[in-house]
Amino acid sequence: MGNFIGGSAPAMANQLMEGYILLSPPMLKRFTLAELRELKMELTKLQRELRAQQVPLDDPLALRQKNHRLQKIASALRVLTHHIQKTSGSIG
Repeated sequence: MGNFIGGSAPAMANQLMEGYILLSPPMLKRFTLAELRELKMELTKLQRELRAQQVPLDDPLALRQKNHRLQKIASALRVLTHHIQKTSGSIG
């Protein structure tokens, strides 16, 4: 559990969602396959929770913020999934 930025997978997933850090293939090389899968699980959980949030349609700022966070999570999941597939040789 020592390689996560922020100390844990949920903390790192939250930082990715907020845009404080960005995933890149060189950054992911230091993680084990189990850690990558744990991070992917946390990002997927955050994505589900964020999609379930109801935002008032008359609040464009809140709607834009929610969509921006969803975009950050989707981008991180894309990079992470590709790296897991490349590393393990199978679908992660």
